[in-house]
Amino acid sequence: MHVLALLHRWIGAIGGLLLAVLGLTGTLLVWRDELTFVAHAGDPVRADPAALARVVRLISDGARPIDRITFAGDGLGVHQVLFRDGGGAYLSQAGETVARWSASWQRPELWLFDLHHRLLIGDTGETITGVAGLVGLFFVVTGVLLWWRTRRRFRLRLWPATMKSGAIVHHHRDLGVVAAPLLLVSLVTGVLMVFPALGGSLIAEARSRPPKVEEHRAASAARDLAPLFQAAAATFPGAEFRRLQWPRKAGSPIVLRLRQPFEWTPNGRTFVYADPATLAIVGRADPVEGGSAASIREKLYPIHAAKTGGVLWKLAMSMSGVALALLGSLAVYAFWRTQWNILGAKRRKSKDRSQLKMQDLASTKR
Repeated sequence: MHVLALLHRWIGAIGGLLLAVLGLTGTLLVWRDELTFVAHAGDPVRADPAALARVVRLISDGARPIDRITFAGDGLGVHQVLFRDGGGAYLSQAGETVARWSASWQRPELWLFDLHHRLLIGDTGETITGVAGLVGLFFVVTGVLLWWRTRRRFRLRLWPATMKSGAIVHHHRDLGVVAAPLLLVSLVTGVLMVFPALGGSLIAEARSRPPKVEEHRAASAARDLAPLFQAAAATFPGAEFRRLQWPRKAGSPIVLRLRQPFEWTPNGRTFVYADPATLAIVGRADPVEGGSAASIREKLYPIHAAKTGGVLWKLAMSMSGVALALLGSLAVYAFWRTQWNILGAKRRKSKDRSQLKMQDLASTKR
């Protein structure tokens, strides 16, 4: 148990701040839609394929090539457009531009998502966050085991009684054991999204790939997509239009993403693939036809990001994030404060010994 305590303390002292950052940014992202301050953000959604097609045509008439459009949904009443050059814009459902940016750091909600998901450094950052999640799981398990020895002194506080190391350690243990169930949910779902192979056969079912189209055909961005939207609506009656992705390379189709009523993921896992030149549907992916692994995998993100379960689950995941931020930051503070005090005590002791030796030497000379 002594070795376990040492590992828990030292690994926490090194990685605690990263977990604190993930907890704090995750808490803010739970309320991402509410914190996206743009005009018309609270407008009710008008799910009319013809109206969506008109907005797409209006956006496509511009000079900047479009990467994708995420349509207004229940949480956010504006369309989000991302351009190929890295910029973007929010548009009202009538097609009016209400905000523009040339880089994601100019929009707090986009910057926070990238920080939480990739630490602002791309795929490498995503791997690091996955490893941090595994470390967090180690802390939860070992923390509960270490707490068991001191369970009779349990006293839940939102903040340590004092900022001394001992009080912080007791607060850390008691808060950690109370938050452990929620932390397990948020950490497990986060890790499995980054490293799905760790879920084994439970979620490792092969994913469908978009069909290929003839490479010599080029997409005309300004074309009227109303026929495609109408065909998609007929293919999946009652589905909500969520995202339109333009081809990123030759031979790729246009991807229209939809959300059927039974799906938990905000943007859905229903796909319609269309030929960029003819707009003919060349393939589709229906979650109904997927197996249990696909069904479980589809629920990881909405559980992790509190996109399901209403306000109560949002509050629960917010508490999980706040707890992780407190556990990580205060643990780092208490550990290094203790180490600094120990180092200071050793220096003072060494100085006192040196002074005594000098006094003894002076006495001998006299």
